[in-house]
Amino acid sequence: MNSNNKYKILIVEDEDNINTLLSALLETNGYQVISSRTAQGGLMLFNSHKPDLIILDLGLPDLDGKELLKKIRREHLTPIIVLSARSDEKDKILALDLGANDYVTKPFGSGELVARVRSCLRNSATLSGGGHSPGKTFESDGLLIDYDSRRVFIDSVEIKLTQTEYNIIAFLSEYPGKVMTYSAIIKAIWGYNDLGSTKKLQVNMANIRKKFGAKPGKKNYIINELGVGYRMCERD
Repeated sequence: MNSNNKYKILIVEDEDNINTLLSALLETNGYQVISSRTAQGGLMLFNSHKPDLIILDLGLPDLDGKELLKKIRREHLTPIIVLSARSDEKDKILALDLGANDYVTKPFGSGELVARVRSCLRNSATLSGGGHSPGKTFESDGLLIDYDSRRVFIDSVEIKLTQTEYNIIAFLSEYPGKVMTYSAIIKAIWGYNDLGSTKKLQVNMANIRKKFGAKPGKKNYIINELGVGYRMCERD
């Protein structure tokens, strides 16, 4: 959230009447709004203003909205609500698979759209904050995760992790004892899934397990369920 405690929302919509309607609706509900009529303009505004949420039309004049969605998802987890006149379920599934957080079909109800904006922002705040209350930790058989400081210890020795490695560990620790699928982990950490995502996850996980001293036949903190996903050990 930006400095004056108002969420900033980027609208990328080429239809003037809808763009104006959305801007007025969101400003009335207390949000800051910036808007563009083109994908390229939207990308420039995204890079310069770092909005908290994007409302993205798919039918843009210069570039398909799905291409803009892919560009943003390569590096950012900013919540994206796709707005489209395309009501075909395949379009909706594709947009969600590319990393959209929600999909609203035109014409839409004002109340519903604002509710979806609130929901996406709330979920994003939970993820970025790890969903943890202050002072909360995870402990299991010598493993300690301190969510406030984003540090991990084994037998009181700090394990140096990259930001991505820590995010993976923190996510798995939210569901101790439960197998989390590759796709669920990828969506939570990177916000999108492409052909290289599973390999990227496996490389990160191999590094984590090496740092954790994982060995065959030994009690390990993270169990690899082959072909399915990973499971964090139970809490103490």
